[in-house]
Amino acid sequence: MTRTEIRASTSLASIFALRMLGLFLILPVFSVHAKSLPGGNNATLVGLAMGIYGLTQSFGQIPFGIASDKYGRKRVIIIGLVLFALGSFIAAAADDIVWVIIGRAVQGAGAISAAVTAFIADSTREEHRTKAMAMVGGSIGLTFAGSLVAAPLLYQAIGMGGIFALTGSLSVLAILVVIYLVPVAPPLPPGRVTIREVLANGELMRLNYGVFALHLTQMAMFVVVPSALIQSGHLPLAEHWKIYLPVVLLSFVLMLPPIFIAEKHGKSKQVFIAAIVLLLFVQIGMGVLFAQAQASWIWLLALLLAFFIAFNILEASQPSLVSRIAPPAGKGVALGVYNTLQALGLFCGGVLGGWLTQHFGGASVFILGAGLTVVWLIIAANMQNLPRRSSVQAALV
Repeated sequence: MTRTEIRASTSLASIFALRMLGLFLILPVFSVHAKSLPGGNNATLVGLAMGIYGLTQSFGQIPFGIASDKYGRKRVIIIGLVLFALGSFIAAAADDIVWVIIGRAVQGAGAISAAVTAFIADSTREEHRTKAMAMVGGSIGLTFAGSLVAAPLLYQAIGMGGIFALTGSLSVLAILVVIYLVPVAPPLPPGRVTIREVLANGELMRLNYGVFALHLTQMAMFVVVPSALIQSGHLPLAEHWKIYLPVVLLSFVLMLPPIFIAEKHGKSKQVFIAAIVLLLFVQIGMGVLFAQAQASWIWLLALLLAFFIAFNILEASQPSLVSRIAPPAGKGVALGVYNTLQALGLFCGGVLGGWLTQHFGGASVFILGAGLTVVWLIIAANMQNLPRRSSVQAALV
């Protein structure tokens, strides 16, 4: 990769990671913190506060993606970051669950994911685009991992309001990164691709369903997992990083061999399917565990490790695959649809996770996750077996 490609990819991946930071930082702590807020004893409202970020993201992704195709990537990204910062400061000042929900909704309205990933695709050559998009997927995984470790410590030090204010401040700094550090965007490719064309592409729609199922499962899990760590491990919230840090670091080490095998030997489909199967085993195992009166501490740790391995592989793979399959003139639209489904998954996971936990108990969350993962496995089984990078473009375009 050239210096300009590296600069564009790393700076834009960091902005994408910031957007996900606003979501992930609350996952390990909010369901516990919410009990101190008026209305916070209602698990459905807690799930709504966690997931509404994804709902407003879903409304904005396609319009933001289309606007970035028409008016330019940088302008759209800056507008999205302004909305993200505004929502963060609203949530920071909230004194009840309703105002947290409002702040999270405004945060999510800054739907920049499609514009950022399309910008990266514009700024990199075909032979390096997979690596660049893997930086985005990796940034999501690293942000998720870092949030699980940092959130309990930050919560103890500055509280939930401080966490929201921190993400708002970082968003303001990200605007300066876009203006001064991100390279000038190359000219947009000619032509126009409609949403209908994207929706008619079977390979893209497999990935769209996959990202929906993955993020719904992720969000729903973390409605119930923090409380389980407290109850089964007798571990205070501020010490949850002692679990997340070693598990997450080990998961990154263990995900590398499958990624290398997929790239070096043209086994992308096989590794992709294996990660989905692992995710399914996690959901079944968690369901059995949470159906018991007292969850086994050792099994909970093992299943969390397996989840992070599967999540990191899938999250690093899918944005790259979308960018490789999408037509050049329609990257913004294709990634807009993809990120819309991702955001809807986050919203549905928060809301359904909270509702199911309140009415049917924690085990029901994993029954839902298992069902969605089975469907994903069936859909993915018929996906195209992607060749090695050197022949990708000839096979897919």
